[in-house]
Amino acid sequence: MVSMANVLSTAKRSAVISALVEGNSIRATVRMTGVSKNTIAKLLVELAGVCQTYADENLRNLPCKRLQVDEIWAFCYSKAKNVPAAKKGVFGYGDVWTFCAIDADTKLVPSWLVGSRDVGCATELMQDLASRLSNRVQLTTDGHKMYLSAMEEAFGGEVDYAMLQKIYSNAPSGPETRYSPAECTGAEKHAVTGCPDEKHVSTSYVERQNLTMRMSIRRFTRLTNAFSKKVENHAAQVAVHFFHYNFCRPHMTLKGRTPCQAAGVDSRRWSIEDMVILLPDTKESN
Repeated sequence: MVSMANVLSTAKRSAVISALVEGNSIRATVRMTGVSKNTIAKLLVELAGVCQTYADENLRNLPCKRLQVDEIWAFCYSKAKNVPAAKKGVFGYGDVWTFCAIDADTKLVPSWLVGSRDVGCATELMQDLASRLSNRVQLTTDGHKMYLSAMEEAFGGEVDYAMLQKIYSNAPSGPETRYSPAECTGAEKHAVTGCPDEKHVSTSYVERQNLTMRMSIRRFTRLTNAFSKKVENHAAQVAVHFFHYNFCRPHMTLKGRTPCQAAGVDSRRWSIEDMVILLPDTKESN
């Protein structure tokens, strides 16, 4: 059976994906492109599958040297406090975390994972990351304890690993500060494994990537009704975002190159149409 998403031309599908990766919601994309909501959702899931496969096969033997890892919160279906009793504890209902690793030099994101904020998911991310590297790296995370066992399980000591523990002041109460983060008053650096270079112990780049995700993925926007209703669609949007970020999006600090170009993964800058062509039975633009 041919998906309804395959009825669209390459040009129309490219227009849909262009809207989604630039932070538009599905309903906004419907208004912009005239494509139905269900067709957009099907296209997103199908494209995520082929993008995930292509990235998994090609983001290998990477020459990364300094990596940073962090996780970012979102929710699906409803916030945790509003999840029905029958769905309590079921993944995809309530809190959902996206783990991300970024190379400080090329800005490449070699590994990401949508899951729970626990040791199991942290370990899965680290194991995937370790399998993609060609050499020993320096790696920094925040002070969350789940990373300690995850790092040991994935790298077995063959890594220069440090934790950066930020210190925050007590945020003043009041309506004007309700949505403002607490002020960071300092940070403590702790070498955990190997000999990490203290001047490169940082999570600044991965935290900036978290902001890029919130700006580029409508589902991550706070204080709106744009949250994901299904975790499968949430994960699909994340996969398409990171593929577009790695292969298509030029980075200002890389002199107009994409992270994949900077890392030597691909010599060309991909277009969104190139992404769409990965889909089977792609129709010619009209």
